[in-house]
Order: sequence, then structure tokens, then C-alpha cells
Amino acid sequence: MYYIICMELEKAKVRPDVREQTLRHGITYPTDEELLMLILGSGTKDVSVRNLARSIVRTLNGTNSEDVVKNLLRIKGMGAGKALAVAASLEFGRRRNSYKNAVVRSPKDVVPFVRNYSMQPREHFLCVTLNGGHEILQIRVASVGTVNQTIVHPREIFSEALMEHAAAIIVCHNHPSGNCEPSEEDIETTELLIRAADILGISLLDHIIIDCNSYFSFLEHNLLFSVEYDE
Repeated sequence: MYYIICMELEKAKVRPDVREQTLRHGITYPTDEELLMLILGSGTKDVSVRNLARSIVRTLNGTNSEDVVKNLLRIKGMGAGKALAVAASLEFGRRRNSYKNAVVRSPKDVVPFVRNYSMQPREHFLCVTLNGGHEILQIRVASVGTVNQTIVHPREIFSEALMEHAAAIIVCHNHPSGNCEPSEEDIETTELLIRAADILGISLLDHIIIDCNSYFSFLEHNLLFSVEYDE
């Protein structure tokens, strides 16, 4: 018995506190089981949070997306609140990463992946990086501005693109005012980015302005003199 207790204590020392270790090493550090422990927060009187997380992993491995909540509720210790928290986390992650490897052939292909920023009360300037096949690599926020202005520098746009060896980029930003027409500052920023793109050898395919209901494409309005989308 003493030996078993010592072994359990040794195991506990390997990863002593999930929250502490995640804060120290980053969100990619935890195992799937430990990520679920962070989502759940606690277990129940009869089931520890670790055992509950372990049961959830086993259940999810054999569950189709449409049956997630139903199957989670069958686990001992899972109430509706915890089941919905896990299901909501899965759906949120799916939505945030649905753009990966999507092929961009026209401005309308990008808009669905950035539309969520149209609800932001301040301007968010985004950089969409693409590979040689115009598949989306990443969508990042390069800069956050005020209600009606975003100050962005080419280094904020191209630094990540260079690190990813991106072949092309598309820049986007939202207009909280609800009017997608570009301002003089938007046009000047685009011209600056075109010059930087030519120097760096990364194609600037488009600058897209979005609001809740529509979008404005610099390419579609012949305001962008860069490499066009593949047909």
C-alpha cells in the first residue's frame, strides 16, 4: 500500500497543477484530458475532475458531432451545464479554425471567415496569409484601432507572413460605422502595403472592408494593382 501511495504521489509531481503549468508554458502544453479539466473547472462529490475529463475524452472519441451533448449527459457526474460547456468549446474551436486550408478564389471566399469582426465596436485590421495554392494559412489581428480609424504599419502586416513563408496575403478591416466605402486613409494604407508587398515579393491579393451586411473589395473596384486571384 505504501508503495502504491508513493507511486501516485510521484505521478502527481509530474504535472502538479494544470492551471499553473498552462499559464507558464502556454495553452498548447496541456493534454486533451487536462484541457477538459480547465473547461470543467471542478468535478463532483463522487467523481474527480480528472476522472470526469478522462471519461469525456473516451466518449468524444466515439461520438459524432450531432450526438455530443446527448452522449456527454450519459457520463456519471456530467450535468447539463458541464455538457453544454464542453460542446460549446468544441463548436467555438471549430468555428475559429474552419478557415484552415480553405482555397480563396475571390473576395467572397474570405468574407465568411472574417465576418465575426464586423460586430466589433473598434476597427480591427486583419492579415490573411495564404500559400502558393491560395489556401488560407492563418487569420491574425494585426492592429486594433479606434471607432473610426486603424493605424497599421507594414511590419505588423508582413512580419508573420514572412515567418510563415506565405506566398500571398489579403488584408481586411471592419467599419463599425456600417459603411463599407473606403476612406482616404484606407486608400493610402493600401497603396503603402502594395509598395511593401512588391519589395518583399509577397502578393497583396486584396483589401476587403466589411460591415454586418456587406463588404467592399479593392480588387473588385479596380483599386488594387497587384496579382489577381487564380481563376
